[in-house]
Amino acid sequence: MTYCIAMRLDDGLVFLSDTRTNAGVDNISTYRKLHVFAPAPDRLFVLQSAGNLATTQEVLDRIAHDLAAPDPTGLATVERLYEAALYVGRLSTEVAASHSAALSQVGADGTASFIVGGQVGDEAPDIFMVYPQGNYIRASDDLPYLQIGETKYGKLMLDLAVYARSDIDQAVKMAVSSMISTARANLSVGPPFDLGVYRNGSHALDEGRLHADSPALVELSRAWIEHLVEGAHSLPEITFDDQHREGATPPGH
Repeated sequence: MTYCIAMRLDDGLVFLSDTRTNAGVDNISTYRKLHVFAPAPDRLFVLQSAGNLATTQEVLDRIAHDLAAPDPTGLATVERLYEAALYVGRLSTEVAASHSAALSQVGADGTASFIVGGQVGDEAPDIFMVYPQGNYIRASDDLPYLQIGETKYGKLMLDLAVYARSDIDQAVKMAVSSMISTARANLSVGPPFDLGVYRNGSHALDEGRLHADSPALVELSRAWIEHLVEGAHSLPEITFDDQHREGATPPGH
């Protein structure tokens, strides 16, 4: 399983991906799921991937092939970020279709999902989710984040970030918190985590890797536990309304 997050803030973009692809007592593999392409000074693209690993790797190889051609195409020539999302979707569906017959014989699914984010020229930075069918959606103003993979456990933290109108630095903390809560709930998601921060107009990504014993990760986990325990003790009491108590005996009976 996989968990990838992309957030769009007023001052930039945040990307976070786990690296676990298989989970079990003695079967854990890690592969990078956050990929960066900067084919020209005026453009930067971040791809996050979930789904069939072989499909993902072939899509990445085909992107690299198009960029390395004598006359580069693909991400080197798109004029809008949505065109990059359509390009990735087309490659993904072509790769999955080319192997579907063989995979179907063994009951396997060769599809993959992607998040495509970044900035082209002076166009505003954005993030898109590319579905296995090749179409896409972009993040909305009301819900300015996207998730792929194991999405349900970490959604609350991202909603809190939206509610708090977080800036980019606070959003990084909330994204990592979302990843921590997901990894705690599901063994198939785990560190190391790849983090990327894009600031508007920079056409460059600040990126790094958080390992399980990274001080920042350990400290953030500890802080959440302390704050949640403190919050639990300050929750209001739950009382029954006697007139609406389920199964209560009416007065006089």
